[in-house]
Amino acid sequence: MGQCSFVVFFTATIISLATVLAATSGDSDPNYIACVDECEKTGCVAAKCFQHCKFSSDGKSIDGPWYLQEPLYLQWKQWDCRSDCRYHCMLVREEEREKLGEKPNKYHGKWPFRRVFGIQEPVSVALSGLNLAMQFQGWVSFFILVNYKLPLKPDRKTYYEYTGLWHVYAILSMNAWFWSSVFHSRDVDITEKLDYSSAIALLGFSLILAIIRVFSVRTEAARVMVAAPLLAFVTTHILYLNFYQFDYGLNMKVCVTMGLLQILLWAIWAGVTHHPSRWKLWVVVIGGGLASLLEIYDFPPYKGFVDAHALWHATTVPLSFLWWSFIRDDSEFRTSALIRKIK
Repeated sequence: MGQCSFVVFFTATIISLATVLAATSGDSDPNYIACVDECEKTGCVAAKCFQHCKFSSDGKSIDGPWYLQEPLYLQWKQWDCRSDCRYHCMLVREEEREKLGEKPNKYHGKWPFRRVFGIQEPVSVALSGLNLAMQFQGWVSFFILVNYKLPLKPDRKTYYEYTGLWHVYAILSMNAWFWSSVFHSRDVDITEKLDYSSAIALLGFSLILAIIRVFSVRTEAARVMVAAPLLAFVTTHILYLNFYQFDYGLNMKVCVTMGLLQILLWAIWAGVTHHPSRWKLWVVVIGGGLASLLEIYDFPPYKGFVDAHALWHATTVPLSFLWWSFIRDDSEFRTSALIRKIK
């Protein structure tokens, strides 16, 4: 998927994986199957025909690759004959079901979304981009604070012991939201793997960061002891998914475990610490949990555009802002404490 604080991102990642595993009935509908089969033979659905479904006797598309027949600004989406047939057959079938008063079905694990300029889920793409922008804004504001507004050591390094860790976290968060946007734009094997791998990498590093911050691990040797086994595990898991078997069930268990550990660590710490901004941490943890109810409800997209997952993306925007506000407050709090100790 994360994207947002690690808590919010991990929650949606877990539930999204569970949603993918759920059985759907739309793609098993005989009328839908017959429509797709006919479209792949004729290249047409009702009155709409596709150039890239017209093949020569040797199986190659007439007039060369189909995407070369489209304007340059549309070539990036690379829809093929089968995906176009499935999409338009889905729309036709859903229109028929709507007239009969039936509820929408999922097709191949997804609700019937309407494309905009070849984008599969335009609202989720836009909100993923907004979350990416929020992460960038939060990171830049943190960078300016610790490097230009707060006092620095004589060697020009920051007093805040976790500065480098939050920089890495910001990069992984922006990377995760970027691939989330790409995945919602066009769901193919490579974009799915990049999206999931980015989310897992963010979860793994967030767990390392949570352990180091909650237990105030400051020495490099101790940090290596914490990070090394977790980094090895996360790297192995990503390689397993990408190059051996993309096991949704295993991935869900791994994400649930890492995510729950982080929530437990931050929640307990927020309850026992006297940190002046602990209330922000509570809001992010509780708000992220409540927002995840949208994913559990998982209603079909309104007008083919806005579904529960898109609304979840919307809730992560203010939570992301609050999360980075807590990080900035933490840097000020620790810097002040360290300067007082020196004096």
